[in-house]
Amino acid sequence: MTVSSYTKMLKQLKAKPEILKRYLKHNKPKPRKFGKGTKQCEECGNTRGLISKYGIKMCRRCFRDSAEKLGFKKYS
Repeated sequence: MTVSSYTKMLKQLKAKPEILKRYLKHNKPKPRKFGKGTKQCEECGNTRGLISKYGIKMCRRCFRDSAEKLGFKKYS
């Protein structure tokens, strides 16, 4: 279940508190403490290809776009 469908269901079930309570018991996303779901790109939110060295916390695609602004140089 994606986060967007989870929030859509919450909006629909606001008027029905009993069903909402049961829905949240079984379908609420877990808070992650470790693993792939905890780290994501700060610009686009992607969890794949993450560069976390030097505290960059960007995916490789966003890093290529903003590498020069961050002070990295490309050597040929």
